[in-house]
Amino acid sequence: MGVIVNKNDLVAHVADVVGLSKSDAAKAVDAVFQGIETCLQKGDEVRLVGFGTFAVAARAASKGRNPRTGEEIDIPASKQPKFKPGKTLRDSLNGPVAA
Repeated sequence: MGVIVNKNDLVAHVADVVGLSKSDAAKAVDAVFQGIETCLQKGDEVRLVGFGTFAVAARAASKGRNPRTGEEIDIPASKQPKFKPGKTLRDSLNGPVAA
């Protein structure tokens, strides 16, 4: 497993690559995250061609069991964020495919 990258690391990377101050890079990163979140809250899909697609999936209510007591519990319906990587991102992780 590789190194865990947190938001501060991402902000530092953006600042270095784009030549922004860390403060401005943090604002840009926050704006991107907020934009994705706002779209998902409205039920919209966010497609970043080549990178991937963010979407919301509905999870139906179900029954479960408390592992400690074995008691049956109701698990309410919920919405879950989903991410499907794009072809360019997948290919960059897996290297060139032999024909």
